[in-house]
Amino acid sequence: MVKKYLFGFTGHKLRTAQMWTVIFPAYMLFGYNQAVAGGLLGLPTWIATFPRINTATTTGLQAQENSRIQGTVVALYTLGCFFGALSCIPLSDRLGRIRMIQLGSLVHIVGSILQASSFSLGQLIVGRLVAGIGFGALTATAPNWQSECSLAKHRGATVIMESVFISAGLATSAWIDLGMSFTNTSVSWRFPLALSSFFAIVTIIMSAQMPESPRWLLSRGRIEEARQVMAALNGVGEDDPQIQSDIVEINESLAIAGRGHFTDIFKMGELRFFNRACLACAGQMFQQLTGINALAFYLSTIFHEYLGLTSLQAGIVAASTFTFQMVCSPIGVLTVDRFGRRKLMMISAIGMGSCMAIVAGTASQPNNKVAEGVAGSMIFLFSLFFPVGFLGLTFLYASEISPNTVRVPITSMSTATAWIFNFMVALITPVGFSTIGWRYFIIWAAINYFLILPSVYLFFPETSGRHLEEVDQIFRESKSFFDPVRKARHFSVVPVSDIESNGPKLSHEKLEVTHK
Repeated sequence: MVKKYLFGFTGHKLRTAQMWTVIFPAYMLFGYNQAVAGGLLGLPTWIATFPRINTATTTGLQAQENSRIQGTVVALYTLGCFFGALSCIPLSDRLGRIRMIQLGSLVHIVGSILQASSFSLGQLIVGRLVAGIGFGALTATAPNWQSECSLAKHRGATVIMESVFISAGLATSAWIDLGMSFTNTSVSWRFPLALSSFFAIVTIIMSAQMPESPRWLLSRGRIEEARQVMAALNGVGEDDPQIQSDIVEINESLAIAGRGHFTDIFKMGELRFFNRACLACAGQMFQQLTGINALAFYLSTIFHEYLGLTSLQAGIVAASTFTFQMVCSPIGVLTVDRFGRRKLMMISAIGMGSCMAIVAGTASQPNNKVAEGVAGSMIFLFSLFFPVGFLGLTFLYASEISPNTVRVPITSMSTATAWIFNFMVALITPVGFSTIGWRYFIIWAAINYFLILPSVYLFFPETSGRHLEEVDQIFRESKSFFDPVRKARHFSVVPVSDIESNGPKLSHEKLEVTHK
């Protein structure tokens, strides 16, 4: 008898429910929190409550001093996320994926309440740190759980859907900030900050109705529970021979890798743990170094203070930009398994670098309406290229590149890397704009062209269409950091179109362990 979960769903319905009832609110929260504070910085009631971070009505040295404090306060949320992601290293394998998701969501709710009830800068800072710690734990765990419950041939598309949800969260926060700006009380900023707790509450409630990761269950020796979960996720009986085959293969993979420890990721070993940790962390670092959060955190400010729009116009255009990104995000979902991870990342880097270069050139011409229009258009175009290659894809890649027994340490470190560079970008961006102005965009153009693009080409092996155990073999045969890309080319991958045309039965599909 197959164990049933939410509404008795099994198979495709259960995996779809996982995505829309847990991953959707969790990653809506991701995007929402990234942009919500930036849209509040110019509100009169916000300025009255937190005058030390006012850059909207100050000038000269006072504005520069306030910009530094503002950057610190905004960025402290991401610093909390950094520590929250690291907390998964000792806790996630001990508690399990579901309980870690719930714990992170609960801590985030506490931080959200602290922020929304703030009457001093100190309380706001504490609230942002606490909220960040909770969400950092959530975002380091959810991709692992989703990936470990996904079928190999659809793993890329299902995990990359996170990028659509993040973009939806960004757009939601921008429109809510804009709508609340017409309110002349502190509700104009308290409500947007409090609303983030709603997404966390939904995540807690719905995750309780979902199965635990079968890989985690097997790693803890809970074979019968894992069998039930795998049967439910595949929509077959527990005695199906494919389920037993999957269990044997996962256990063999666990035995080869051994019981992993955090320190193992700093050693090469047979499976080149350190090499893989570097790739996972580099991918997440590159996500932040594209320049996305130089825009996301301060998009309204950029349109208002540097491109000459009024506050209302800036809010509308910023919200429209995030909405455009949401509309473009499904491009990554539709192409990630068909064209592969490497191609999308390289195309994305070229596109973003070009957009940033053009923004720099046009923003250097103040009071030129045509140039300002072109700059705004390039920011919109940047919002097309970013989700294609660097929004949800870097979380997917970190999970795919990580071997079973050190997946949690590697993905936690990679997520922590994303957050610490997120913190850096949020911290320096106000200072960058106030000191070097339009030249700040040149930095991001150069990073995309001369760091991200060549690094992906030289060091990142393709993982599309490969089960996680096959990735182990690629690294087992590699002897240097340059080898994985070359070795990956020698592993044949069944095209997605062939898989779809053959139309395999769901009961014959494996959970991430199908050898070709």
